[in-house]
Amino acid sequence: MQGDTIVAIATPVVPQQGSVGIVRLSGEKALSIAKSLFHAPGKQVWESHRILYGYVSHPETGKTVDEALLLIMQSPRSYTKEDVVEFHCHGGMIPVQQVLNLCLEQGARLAQQGEFTLRAFLNGRIDLTQAESIAELVGAKSPQAGEMALAGLQGKLAQPIRELRSTCLDILAEVEARVDFADELPPLDNTEIQQQVKAVLSRVEDFLNTADQGELLRTGIKVAIVGRPNVGKSSLLNAWSRTDRAIVTELPGTTRDVVESNLVVGGIPVEVLDTAGIRETEDQVEKIGVARSRQAAEKADLILHTIDAQLGWTEEDDLIYEQVKARPLILVINKTDLKSPQTVNYPDTIQNTVATAAAQSQGITDLESAILSLVQKGNVNAANRDFAINQRQAATLTRAKTALQHVLETIEQQLPLDFWTIDLRSAIQAFGEITGEEVTESMLDRIFSRFCIGK
Repeated sequence: MQGDTIVAIATPVVPQQGSVGIVRLSGEKALSIAKSLFHAPGKQVWESHRILYGYVSHPETGKTVDEALLLIMQSPRSYTKEDVVEFHCHGGMIPVQQVLNLCLEQGARLAQQGEFTLRAFLNGRIDLTQAESIAELVGAKSPQAGEMALAGLQGKLAQPIRELRSTCLDILAEVEARVDFADELPPLDNTEIQQQVKAVLSRVEDFLNTADQGELLRTGIKVAIVGRPNVGKSSLLNAWSRTDRAIVTELPGTTRDVVESNLVVGGIPVEVLDTAGIRETEDQVEKIGVARSRQAAEKADLILHTIDAQLGWTEEDDLIYEQVKARPLILVINKTDLKSPQTVNYPDTIQNTVATAAAQSQGITDLESAILSLVQKGNVNAANRDFAINQRQAATLTRAKTALQHVLETIEQQLPLDFWTIDLRSAIQAFGEITGEEVTESMLDRIFSRFCIGK
């Protein structure tokens, strides 16, 4: 519950990895707990926004746990607007875990997922869109996704949403005034009200148009490279990722399992799966690899059906194509340094083709352009938009859109003013749910449960 003091490890804890580990406290006892555990030698001053050097020790035994730095941020000038202290310990599992345990022994409670950011929201430091942007910034998979999350953190979504809500509140006030004081006020200008509602509706539709782009930048796409053995799938992955992730030999069936690589193409995170060659085989290990290849293809957002330009399209490719043609697909004609792609025949139903010579790292730029074109995001660039809404915000704005459309229908049908107010209130509530001005406990639980502990 808010008001007690919470503690959590605020950095990843991996054995023998990371030079610094941070233990964060927030709450009314944060400073007193820090004073009971931290010894700052000399005449260092304990005041807000100072960094102290010293030792973390057990308060009863005096045993030193770690040499550390202590950062003090007193209310209200902190992330949560409460007293916050951070122990900056040596990295690794043992030092931070020992400091965490000491804080718990001194009366702090282990923080729940996202509880620090939840307190920042409840204490009015940030709104709900900014809280969600923090989670998106932490989980960003590309620079563009990070820029878009940062724009949300800076309030570029919240401010226009508040303006739309304010406009709807003004309209509602005008309508309700006529309901209560019909004889004392001039009649409403229905045309003016319609224009105002249409303007709000237009902005809502603009926001909804950012949802697909935002989702693409946040989650990216999964691409599976499939084909017969020895057509150059692994060479394609290596050339594309500029690494030697996959083993490349002239022996068919070298790849026995799915090899993954994460790239960024045009600002879009792309998870590339190099799969085992799909063919009938008696080798039990290779059979397992082929089965995993088919599973990867089923889960992929895009298929790169790769063939050998020298051998062309074969009966085996017919079988593979039948299994994957239901998904978006690009035919990659590889090894074109050995034979022209114009001489290769393939089914007329394939609309997207790219010629590559993976062993020579040729055609990769064309492949990326084809992917961006196919997903119709060739102009994806965070600089082109101030923000992009997430799924929760899109669902809520869709409710607002429906309510505003009902308001327009009500006006056109000349229904009583009481009917106008019902849908106006629905739109106002939806806008409030986006920024957190109208929010339920269950909604907060759902949002902040997706945060990491310590944030």
